[in-house]
Amino acid sequence: MQTALQPSLLDDTDTVGLHPLAATVRTGLSRGAWLDIRRGWVSGADLLFDRLVRDVPWRAERRQMYDRVVDVPRLVCFYDEDDQLPAPVLDRARDDLSRHYRAELGEPFRTAGLCYYRDGRDSVAWHGDRIGRGRDADTMVAILGLGAERALLLRPRGGGDSLRYPLGHGDLLVMGGSCQRTWEHAIPKTSKPVGPRVSVQFRPHGVR
Repeated sequence: MQTALQPSLLDDTDTVGLHPLAATVRTGLSRGAWLDIRRGWVSGADLLFDRLVRDVPWRAERRQMYDRVVDVPRLVCFYDEDDQLPAPVLDRARDDLSRHYRAELGEPFRTAGLCYYRDGRDSVAWHGDRIGRGRDADTMVAILGLGAERALLLRPRGGGDSLRYPLGHGDLLVMGGSCQRTWEHAIPKTSKPVGPRVSVQFRPHGVR
């Protein structure tokens, strides 16, 4: 049974907005990878969560897994470069990220992939965003967490100790440098009662 979202006690605004990205904190990883964290980047994050759950045309996917086709354990929606995003603040978020990281990334963020984790049974397995240029070149993926807090785990590709980053209620995590090639990330299943979560992944052209 799905657990209802518990609103954040730290975000009681009745409007949705963005805080400055200057307050991001960078953590260096191995092999040229790094992470930036900006807690509470979105004000009114729970209002934005409610809008996305209501308005995004979520769809279920199925994919081949070994010798059978299985349900993808989350709902998804992808907005390509020319698609209208489902909320104006997401356009502003993409523009702010593009300006903030222009010197390092050398190009703007273009697409937005959305995932809806309905409860602790929804998840995403270990992976890197390696379809397209992320397989061979340094790039960036920015993840905005909305709704209930869930743990995003990272580990070096090939195995090793994992790092844990809880994300929710408007938190931003940006993976940069070689992160997609040399590290993997996941949202594991949990048996704990957790509310629903939406993640928004902003990516440059040709990265999935």
